[in-house]
Amino acid sequence: MDQILYAAEGGVATITLNRPEAANAQTAALLDDLDAAWTHAARDEDVRVVVLKANGRHFSAGHDLKDRWPGPDEITLEWIYNHETRRYLEYSLKWRNIPKPTIAAVQGKCIAAGLMLCWPCDLIVAAENAEFSDPVVYMGIGGVEYHGHTWELGARKAKEILFTGRPLTAREAEQVGMVNAVVPLDELDDHTYELAARIARMPTFGLRQAKRAVNQTLDVQGFYAALQAVFDVHQTGHGHALSVGGFPILTRLDEMKEHLKQG
Repeated sequence: MDQILYAAEGGVATITLNRPEAANAQTAALLDDLDAAWTHAARDEDVRVVVLKANGRHFSAGHDLKDRWPGPDEITLEWIYNHETRRYLEYSLKWRNIPKPTIAAVQGKCIAAGLMLCWPCDLIVAAENAEFSDPVVYMGIGGVEYHGHTWELGARKAKEILFTGRPLTAREAEQVGMVNAVVPLDELDDHTYELAARIARMPTFGLRQAKRAVNQTLDVQGFYAALQAVFDVHQTGHGHALSVGGFPILTRLDEMKEHLKQG
């Protein structure tokens, strides 16, 4: 599990993305190891709060587009649907609903699938240099699989970010309520662990019930049903790409990379 580091001390578990040389891009193996770490933290009775962080300059560059997929002559929409249901939608929903408070500490780039790691967390602390983006419209798809955009940003800001592909700054994210605090990069860890320690002193059952109350309220408002519906909309993007290009990941990929370089 060298791509994912795990440690626990003083009631706080730390899960660390550890592919700094690849900007913590997510392979299938990394996501499986990450899920194992989340599962362990959820089951450990000594863990009261979970912190998700990343080594290196960037939180996550999203899916690793070099990860092994079936070749153009082998891939089917059924394969894509099954793969993404498990590792993208179901994993993110599972992490959202573990019965303990969770905090994401984000620095640098948080691109596309990077959002599917921090959005399931209850709180987000961002360094001043953090940027959040979902440029997958360049791939002919209307957003990442865990489509929390409207809930996290509001409808009009969500549309702006999706339509343009531009990154949202940490301060913008704080203004719309997606981020709880913005701190200097060199204070990111200290602030995050001070917050975790404060939460860890609260009664565990009360924390569990408070989290469930808020998440259930969002679900009653339609969060869970909307995510399921929009996941199927996402799959129509893959279907369209298969029909016109033969391989979904390659659709306008070079253009998307150039856009990200330009910021």
